[in-house]
Amino acid sequence: MPYQFLEELATADIAFRAWGVDLEELFVACADATANVMVEELQSIEPRERRALACENEALDLLLFDFLQELIYYKDAEQLLLRVPEAEIQKDSGQWKLKAVARGEKLDPKRHRQRVDVKAVTLHRFQLEQTRDGWQAQVILDI
Repeated sequence: MPYQFLEELATADIAFRAWGVDLEELFVACADATANVMVEELQSIEPRERRALACENEALDLLLFDFLQELIYYKDAEQLLLRVPEAEIQKDSGQWKLKAVARGEKLDPKRHRQRVDVKAVTLHRFQLEQTRDGWQAQVILDI
């Protein structure tokens, strides 16, 4: 599990730190951490439905923000719990671009033990940085 929850960082919200050897691995870890805030067991989310995701932004950190917001949008609009097994990220003409395929299913309270409802990603203490070992992000989710 390439993420950890940071209980000391936010008392009314939920914070996590995620990492990866490259941007793609980091974004996938952040997606899993966000889903894990919503449900106890990620393995309970079966890949029954598919959604193509595409985001772009001038700022790399805001690309991550937009990506996580997109996953929360699908949970709110369609009651879909989604996981992202892989992502493709590249910079083109000054814009960071992400393409990914998310897979998941409708929220089923009988099978998905819910934790909390995530409302949004916050910009408070939001960080994305390259480290000696790869990439790391810190995210606080509004619940």
